[in-house]
Amino acid sequence: MSTPAGKSFPDHFSALAAEYARYRPGYSDQLIDWVADQAPRRHTVWDCGCGSGQATVALARRFDRVIATDASREQVRRVPESPAVRRVAATAEDSGLRPDSCDAVVVAQALHWFDLPRFWQEVGRTARPGALFAAWSYGMPTFADHGMNALVAQLHNDVLGAYWPIERGQVLNRYRDIVTPFTPVAVPSFAMHATWSLEAFAGYLRSWSAVRRYVDAHGFDPVAPVAAALHADWGDRALAIEWPLAVVAGRVR
Repeated sequence: MSTPAGKSFPDHFSALAAEYARYRPGYSDQLIDWVADQAPRRHTVWDCGCGSGQATVALARRFDRVIATDASREQVRRVPESPAVRRVAATAEDSGLRPDSCDAVVVAQALHWFDLPRFWQEVGRTARPGALFAAWSYGMPTFADHGMNALVAQLHNDVLGAYWPIERGQVLNRYRDIVTPFTPVAVPSFAMHATWSLEAFAGYLRSWSAVRRYVDAHGFDPVAPVAAALHADWGDRALAIEWPLAVVAGRVR
C-alpha cells in the first residue's frame, strides 16, 4: 500500500475506520453488475474514495483489477486484501495512476468530499476513451415502520443537524446539483438493502461523522437513547432496511 502525496483533506472518517469497516452496508449486485456492463472492457476499475472497501470487493469479482484509493490511510488498510486489488493511500485529485489506464472510475459515497474541478481533470487523465464514470450516494435508511423512520430522522436532523459537515447537503440533495463534464449515461433505479439486528443498526449510526463530532463536543453518545426507543418495536429480530441510491454517470471523452 502506497502513501498519499501531500495535500490535506477533510478527514472525517479515519477515527471511525473500524466502525465504518464493520457496520457500513454493501452495495447491491445489480448496481455493480450495471457498472461492469457499462464499462468498455473489464480490465481495470479505479475505486476512488474507497473507504474500507464496501464497493471494492464486489468490483473485484467483475474486473480483472481494482485500484482502490482513499486519502485516509486508516480506511485503506481495512480494504480486504485480494490478488485483484491494489490498495493506495492517495487523494482523489492526485491519484498517481497512469494516464489512460482505467476502463471505469467509480466513487461510492465519497464524491461530495472532493475538489470537483480538480477531480474531473484527474478522471479525464486516468480514464481510457469511452470509460464509464459512475458515482453514487445513499441518504437516510428507511423502514416499513414510519415511527422508526421518524426516530432516525429526529436523530439525523434535530440532534445531529449542527454537527454534519456542509458537504453532507449534497447527499441529502441526492447529487442533483453535481454536473459532470462527461457525456451523460442513463441510470436505472437502484437501492441498497440489508436485514440487520438493532445492534448492527446502532453500530451503523455510530459510524456517521456527525455522531463522532457530537460525542467530541458533549461527551455523550446520542445514539443510545434512539436505540433504546427503537428497541420497543425492534426487539431481538432482524429487520429489513432500505437505502435509495442516487447515481451520477457519464461516458469519458
